[in-house]
Amino acid sequence: MLRVDQAGEYGATRIYAGQLAVMGARHPEARDIARMAQQEERHRLRFDAMMTERRVRPTALAPLWNVAGFALGAATALIGPKAAMACTAAIETEIERHYGAQLDRLGENDPELGDTIREFRAEEIEHRDTALAAGAEQAPVYPLLSAAIRLGCRVAIGLSERI
Repeated sequence: MLRVDQAGEYGATRIYAGQLAVMGARHPEARDIARMAQQEERHRLRFDAMMTERRVRPTALAPLWNVAGFALGAATALIGPKAAMACTAAIETEIERHYGAQLDRLGENDPELGDTIREFRAEEIEHRDTALAAGAEQAPVYPLLSAAIRLGCRVAIGLSERI
């Protein structure tokens, strides 16, 4: 669980980095993106520490998530601010589902990890809601864009769990 969660938080930081690199500070959405990026970085750092404490190796796919995350962020930002928000809404929808499934599997077996996931899940839901409020569903070809990003997220989770 830690490996895949850390990989996801790392990927999120790279997506936001790509979006901010394209958008800069000129869009009102950039402030929300920067705030969400800071939270994702805090999540990643917490999972990094837990991985070190528990001697969990990171995914071998981190270099791929670095490039793919930045590229996805930059590409959606190039489409426009609403597409950048559509990316966030799609990913956070999958992450909420993923964290929920993890909490179901954990039960009461690991209170520290469970508490961390619950806290971060609440923030991911907030990110999704922020993106939706900013017009994510008004992005060009939103249903197709959202479905493709959600599928990519599920594939990334599956790969990071194994590799």
